[in-house]
Amino acid sequence: MNWYEKLNQYFPVEEMKSKEHMELLLKEKGDIYYKDEGPYHVVMYVETDTFVFIDYIFVSKEARGQGLGNKLLDKYKQKGKPIILEVEPLDYEDSDNEKRLKFYQRAGFKHATSIGYSRRSLATKEINDLEILYWSPENESEESIFNKMKHTYETIHTYKDKELYGESYQSADEVLSYEDTSKKEEA
Repeated sequence: MNWYEKLNQYFPVEEMKSKEHMELLLKEKGDIYYKDEGPYHVVMYVETDTFVFIDYIFVSKEARGQGLGNKLLDKYKQKGKPIILEVEPLDYEDSDNEKRLKFYQRAGFKHATSIGYSRRSLATKEINDLEILYWSPENESEESIFNKMKHTYETIHTYKDKELYGESYQSADEVLSYEDTSKKEEA
C-alpha cells in the first residue's frame, strides 16, 4: 500500500487532501512541505523557520503501542519550534478518537481553547469542525498559534484549490476564529 492509500484509509474523507494536491505541495512547496515515510508510518508536515504543522500523522496498527508515535513527535520537538495539529473534536463513542487525544495530551500538547476551526468540506459539502492542538517549547501564546495556523491554511490547505477541486475553500477568516480569553479572565 502506498503512502497516500495509508492516509486515505485512516483519515475521514472530509479531512483528506487529494493525492494530486499533496503531490503538488511536495513538488511546488517542497521548501516547506515534506513527507516522512517508513514501513509503519507516514507523516505529512509543514516546516517553516518558526513552527512545524503536522498535516497528517499515521502509524500502522502493527506498530501502535510500541512508541513509534512518540518517537516521531520527539523528532519534531527536537527542532525547538511550536508544533501544531488539527484533530477531530472528542467523541466519546469513538474509542480511537479518544485514544488519539489522550496520546497527544500525554505528549505535552495543549488544546488551543481560543481558536475555532470550522470548514466546509469540498468532498462532502458538510461543515467539519476541528480542534487545534499545539506543543510549544517556550509557552507560545494562542494568538501566535492562531497566526501560524492561518498562515498554514492560506499557504497549504487552499493551495491551488480551485484548480485542483474545481472550487475554492472558504477564506481563512471564515474558517478560523480567535477569541482572546485572557481579557475575559481579567474582567
